[in-house]
Amino acid sequence: MLPLLVLAVLFSSAVTAIAWCFIWKRAGYSWALGLLMLLPVANIVAFFVLAFSRWPVQRRLDRLEGRPGGVPARGEASARPC
Repeated sequence: MLPLLVLAVLFSSAVTAIAWCFIWKRAGYSWALGLLMLLPVANIVAFFVLAFSRWPVQRRLDRLEGRPGGVPARGEASARPC
């Protein structure tokens, strides 16, 4: 019974870590930051960084669209759909 429980915990941790790695990579950060989500206190800090910081992907998009700071010019409609 105990080996089965250990295998289940390891499997669920691996699946969760892989999912977080894909999320961090898609946001424009290093995929390795997803491994922080396995550490008890670091996962809370990393989650808030992901939630409230400006993502590198957003900064790159703003630079390509020619909008400094990501703020549209006065009277200019946003090019991004809602």
